[in-house]
Amino acid sequence: MDAVAKKTCKICVVGNPANTNALIASHYAPSIPKRNFSALTRLDQNRAVSQIAERTGAAVEEINNIFIWGNHSATQYPDVNHATVRGEALRSVVKDDKYLNGEFLSKVQKRGAEIISVMGKSSAASAANAACDHVHDLWYGTKKGNNVSMAVISDGNTYGAPEGIMYSFPV
Repeated sequence: MDAVAKKTCKICVVGNPANTNALIASHYAPSIPKRNFSALTRLDQNRAVSQIAERTGAAVEEINNIFIWGNHSATQYPDVNHATVRGEALRSVVKDDKYLNGEFLSKVQKRGAEIISVMGKSSAASAANAACDHVHDLWYGTKKGNNVSMAVISDGNTYGAPEGIMYSFPV
C-alpha cells in the first residue's frame, strides 16, 4: 500500500483482529496518514441496533447513537447511555437496566462467535453490509445529531484514550 496507494486514500480494515490489523497496516504504510486508517466496528453497532429494534418494536432508522467502545471482540462495550429511540432516551424506552447491562451486552459482544458456532462460518453478508455503512458514513458523514462507531487511531486527546491505539469511538 505504501508504495502504490494514493496518499489520500481511506483504508477500512475488516479482517479480524480488525483493530490490530488496521494498526499494523498503518505502521507498514507510513506515508499514508494514520487518520486515514480505520477498522470495522459498525457490524457490532448494527447488531446492537438490531437487538434494540427487536426489543422496542422501533425501526432501526429510529434508533440513534448506540456506540461501540474498544475492540471488535468480546471485550467491546456496546454503550446505550447516549442512545435514543424515536427521539427518547433509550434507557427510558426499554425500562430494563438489568437487560441492558447484562443480556444485551453479552449478546452483542458474543454475536459473532454465536454465528460461527451455529453456521460454521462468519456472516459475510452482515459484515459486507456493515462495511458499506462504514464507508458511506466515512465518505458522506452521518445524519445530523447521529454518530457512528469506527475504530480509529487515537491522537491522545480523544476520550482520554492513549495516543497510538486503534480503538472504537463514536465519530
